[in-house]
Amino acid sequence: MPTELEELVEFLHHGNTQIRQIACENLVGYSAAQPKLFKSNQLLPVKDLKLLIWDYTPIAKNALTMLINLTSDEEVLTNLVEDDKFIECLLIKLTNPKEPNADDMAMLMANLAKHDKFQKILTLKRKVPDPVSKSPNALDQLMDCFVKGADGTLNKNANFDYLSYVFADLSRSEEGRRYFLSKQEYDSVIPITKLIVFTEHQSDIRRKGVASTIKNVTFDVPSHPMLISEDETNLLPYILLPVTGPEEFSIEDSADMLADLQFLGPDKKRDSDNTIIVTHLETLLLLTSTREGRDKMREISVYPIIRECHLNVDDEEVKEACDRLVQVIMRDEEGEESEAAKELDTQANLMQNQDDDHKVEELF
Repeated sequence: MPTELEELVEFLHHGNTQIRQIACENLVGYSAAQPKLFKSNQLLPVKDLKLLIWDYTPIAKNALTMLINLTSDEEVLTNLVEDDKFIECLLIKLTNPKEPNADDMAMLMANLAKHDKFQKILTLKRKVPDPVSKSPNALDQLMDCFVKGADGTLNKNANFDYLSYVFADLSRSEEGRRYFLSKQEYDSVIPITKLIVFTEHQSDIRRKGVASTIKNVTFDVPSHPMLISEDETNLLPYILLPVTGPEEFSIEDSADMLADLQFLGPDKKRDSDNTIIVTHLETLLLLTSTREGRDKMREISVYPIIRECHLNVDDEEVKEACDRLVQVIMRDEEGEESEAAKELDTQANLMQNQDDDHKVEELF
């Protein structure tokens, strides 16, 4: 005989709304603790949950929470990612400015992006969700939601911060990096330039995802001149500002710094998340893999900024990242090309071998 919990799971497809709602409310906690409960009858409960995202708002929200939790199970994750109709459902709702559960859907999509097959979204075309976006490309649409929707300006119920984790995972592939570094036809803008402006945003989630995306695209060495050019992407001030604190610099130190980093004042705050600082430092290190990048770091006096970061942040990983960067930009050029290339290979291997930049999110 089925247990009470197994019977409760069967009520997810009950015809009575109140019964479905009671079942969802009582099963939320078990979706993280007992995922096996939802894998019976060839994942029938998961199929029910996918349909319930179209149900009344309270039911839909609980269904999304359960799906978010269940994506920690590889079989469920694969099932969701391979379901093209379900992906389209998420996109329909995410790009609807009146969708009350848009942020939960963004979080679910961030978890789905950890699966290799989610890379298909890079080439996915769908109906243009006017006025949210003018592009038929699904990823452009997500980018427009992220940019236009910051701080609830597109959808009063959502900020779309978790889409930054989607971008971070997509940028781990060569095809993904190509998207973020290529001017898009519908607006003639390079996507990475839309993201870099959020490196000092108030949301930890948004800053972390954006920092990881920026770091990942810098693995494309041929793009470095474009990234560091002040007339093109102008990346450097956006990754140096989060690393910079309120410390005063001598006139000699600050004379050659980028204009955005001069005379910041005593109220300037360094990023509060040390893992984000480390990510930016690793990005700077990757940009030193070419002679042009190293010369640029020296030209704009990056060393004093890194020196003060090392002195004022009490975190071993930050200090180690500062040390590695300083060793490259302060070293004589002789033999440095091979060292920089070796560092780039090391970073690339780490990116390929690590599980993810961000953990699978779970809600309770």
